[in-house]
Amino acid sequence: MQIGYCTNVHAGPDLETTQANLLQYASKVKQQFSPGTPMGVGLWLAAPAAASLRDPAQLAAFRDWLNHQGLVPFTLNGFPYGDFHTEIVKHKVYKPTWFESHRLTYTTNLIDALHGLLPEGMEGSISTLPIAWDRKSMTPQQWQQTSQQLLQLCHYLHRLEQETGRLIYVCLEPEPGCVLDIAKDMIDLFRERLLPFDEANIVTRYLRICHDICHSAVMFEHQADALQGYQNLGIRVGKVQISSAVRVDFNTIEPEKRSDALEQLASFDEPRYLHQTSIREKSGETRFHEDLSLALDTVKQARELSSIWSVHFHVPVYLESLGMLGTSRSDILRCFEVCKSMSDLQHYEVETYAWNVLPKEHQVANLADGIAREMNWVREQLSS
Repeated sequence: MQIGYCTNVHAGPDLETTQANLLQYASKVKQQFSPGTPMGVGLWLAAPAAASLRDPAQLAAFRDWLNHQGLVPFTLNGFPYGDFHTEIVKHKVYKPTWFESHRLTYTTNLIDALHGLLPEGMEGSISTLPIAWDRKSMTPQQWQQTSQQLLQLCHYLHRLEQETGRLIYVCLEPEPGCVLDIAKDMIDLFRERLLPFDEANIVTRYLRICHDICHSAVMFEHQADALQGYQNLGIRVGKVQISSAVRVDFNTIEPEKRSDALEQLASFDEPRYLHQTSIREKSGETRFHEDLSLALDTVKQARELSSIWSVHFHVPVYLESLGMLGTSRSDILRCFEVCKSMSDLQHYEVETYAWNVLPKEHQVANLADGIAREMNWVREQLSS
């Protein structure tokens, strides 16, 4: 089992900045998590950084540098293509899509880089976006191009394993509001658009699932049901991204205090990232809003709120509450209970990328300390 943290929490789209961030933060996390042994990291390499590693000399130098630092990049985050820390990211993170050639090129660059960086005999994983934003915008041609590129990707990975013995798999990551936003969508993709055309019988070996616990919690999925659904079709979970959503149950808050809770929730409405929000009413009806600001705009009287809100904002995974608000930490624990019985699953990645945009009262003085606390908490839960 490998546990690491995703370095997309740090700004920097080029290799030089990536190394500087690892030196500044990852080395300090390692001191608190595994001072005497190598530590896993989930590297985020933006497209320029991945392209630069096509140079064999740069790749070898970076591998040697990582070895010297005691860092093992067992997994890559291949979701954000460009700068993930610009002033406004929002929907830009879903570009390029899986029906565009740039996405395939970027992903094969990551595969080659990961192969060159991994220690001998270790398998690797790469998470990627769930095709594109907004299922309703997909045309038949785009679906066809997506299927063709994903099958082409599987053959690329198959050739790599046959020629080098290295197993690397790419993991599609469901996300609220995207073409694949829940487990059922992913299952339908495999069953209808991939497996019927898998003449070489390789798809489920090289194309797997990145189960982001926060994303699943935002959509009010039952963790066990989602994971079992994959297993029923023979789809493997290649990586779990350990993340926690903001959740508030207004039913548990006295009516006269609900405006205060709503005000605290509104402090998470920041401009950089998209904060998809699901609202479940007492009746069981669920409404989805593509950003928290849009959900807040629907509130007329705070004291009349009787719904449960689940917000895509990655908060520290060890926290059970945030002032008057809750988190989906319980979903993490439920997910872990299922994962412990999944023998194929080896990769766990803490992905709290939003530390720097948290409301001030929830930020930490030292980012490395916060990440190390998350890592230690995760290891403790997985070991119990």
